[in-house]
Amino acid sequence: MFKKLFLYLFITTSASYGYAQQADSITVVKAKWQKTKIARQVKLFRYHFNHENLFAANENISFLEVNNTGRKAVFALGAEEKELITTSDFGLRDTAIAALNGNFFDVKNGGSVDFVRVDGKIINTNRLEKNGERARHQQAAVVIEDGKIAIKKWDGTPDWETKLTEQSVMLNGPLLTYHHADELLDTTAFTRSRHPRTCLGIKPNGKVILLTVDGRNDQSAGMSLIELTKLMKWLGCTSAINFDGGGSTTLWVNGMPDGGVINYPTDNKKWDHEGQRKVANVVLVKKK
Repeated sequence: MFKKLFLYLFITTSASYGYAQQADSITVVKAKWQKTKIARQVKLFRYHFNHENLFAANENISFLEVNNTGRKAVFALGAEEKELITTSDFGLRDTAIAALNGNFFDVKNGGSVDFVRVDGKIINTNRLEKNGERARHQQAAVVIEDGKIAIKKWDGTPDWETKLTEQSVMLNGPLLTYHHADELLDTTAFTRSRHPRTCLGIKPNGKVILLTVDGRNDQSAGMSLIELTKLMKWLGCTSAINFDGGGSTTLWVNGMPDGGVINYPTDNKKWDHEGQRKVANVVLVKKK
């Protein structure tokens, strides 16, 4: 009797879970995204799921879709060795179309804790964990060459990033999906809990998504990395990499209202566009 009850509960729970995931994917695909043309080959998409209708929560999502051709709109990195500045200030300083916050950094002393190379110059090197191993956010990278961006996966060697041939390299992670295959995520609170998230994904047609999910607010719960992985797949990405999130999560677009800050950064604990955190580096979209 117990075995039959357990089997029944397992089947019904699995069916409900599968139905929920299918419903969520349909919700994303059928959402009437607010679309804005920002520049040639650059579009902004925004939608507020405000009826607890995505992962049974409110979610505010903003992303840029950029043609990854190396023409008209090109990718670049902006970084400081020690200084921390806001994502919007990076964008303005480098006369960019848009900017997205980058990788993990030393909040107290400044500078990235992960390897960063910009136009051939090494800005920061890896700070390994106490056991001498790499952090999860040092096991993948975004690389840029001739204005085109790509995602690469750590090959297991200690000097992997120094051997990458691209002029601009930013280690980041965890890697969520790589060439259609989901990566194995750990079970830490960082992975399982909902937080504001920043992510970059690449679609089979070569288009790149630069995405923020707001969080820590009744208006938007944030996402776990498991939920973020699903979202990026539903948006058509076959490779996706997580960036530094939380209070760092910021998407800025030049010339837009509210100083160009598209999402709702959380450092001021208000639902507005004023709560930017200073960061060590950004991914830029620039006019060629």
